[in-house]
Amino acid sequence: MCRNIKNLFNFDPPATTEEIQDASLQFVRKLSGFAKPSRANEAAFTRAVDEIAAAARTLLNSLVTNATPRDRATEAERARARAVARFGTSPRR
Repeated sequence: MCRNIKNLFNFDPPATTEEIQDASLQFVRKLSGFAKPSRANEAAFTRAVDEIAAAARTLLNSLVTNATPRDRATEAERARARAVARFGTSPRR
């Protein structure tokens, strides 16, 4: 799966529409093999991104958990620490 697609469930604050759209775009890029589609494929590409974003939004709104929501800042700091451990430097923001 795409490494750029982030977990969007059970965060406080909840995932934004932009985050869901970005994850959907990454997913469609991976499936299609296109970073940017040609004009001939642009409508299908855009439609797929919108449909996957809608399905993702429905999924995220339907999921339930008893776990406490995770804090975005804490998770971002953990990701930076993992990057330092793995690559020896923190990732660009």
